[in-house]
Amino acid sequence: MKRTALPILAALAAVAVVGLLVYGISARSDDHSLDDAVAHGQLPAAPDRRLPLLGSAGQHRLADYRGQVVVLNVWASWCEPCRAEAPLLERIQSTLIRHRGTILGLTYRDTTPDSVAFMREFHLSYPSLRDVDGKLAQAYGTKALPETFVLDRSGRVAALSRGQVDQAFLDRAVALAERT
Repeated sequence: MKRTALPILAALAAVAVVGLLVYGISARSDDHSLDDAVAHGQLPAAPDRRLPLLGSAGQHRLADYRGQVVVLNVWASWCEPCRAEAPLLERIQSTLIRHRGTILGLTYRDTTPDSVAFMREFHLSYPSLRDVDGKLAQAYGTKALPETFVLDRSGRVAALSRGQVDQAFLDRAVALAERT
C-alpha cells in the first residue's frame, strides 16, 4: 500500500504546482479592459484620484477638469520616449487651450526634483499631477511609459496611445476639442 501511495501523492503535488503556476500567470496578465472598451467604441469613465499638483501645494483630480478635453500624458523624467514627445505635447497645448482643452501630465513614480527639472528643461506650461505610488496610472493599465489618454468633456476615455504619441494622434485630440 505504501508503494502506491507515494506516486499518487507525487502526482497530486505536481498537479497542484501546475495549477498554482497557471493561476499565477493568469493573475499577472495585463489588464486590457480599457483598451478593449475604447477599441469597441465605448467611452469608459476615466479612473480618478486626488493627487498633488507638481510645483504647487495644491491637489487636483481629473474631475476638476470636467468640461475640458484632457490629453492625460503619463510620463517620467527618466523615460527617453517621454523626453522625445514633450516638445510636441507643449506645442499642442496652446491649440487645446483655445478649444477648452488641456494637456495634463501625470508623473509616474518620479521624484519631485527630477519632475520639476524635466518641466523646466522642456518649458512645459501645462499642469502635471504627481502619481508617486503609481496607483492612478495602474488604474489605466499603465505598464510602460509613455502612455496618453484623451478624455472627453464628460471625463470618459475617448482614445489612448500606449507608447510615444505622434502628431496624428494629437491632431485627433484637437479635433475632438474643436467638435465639442
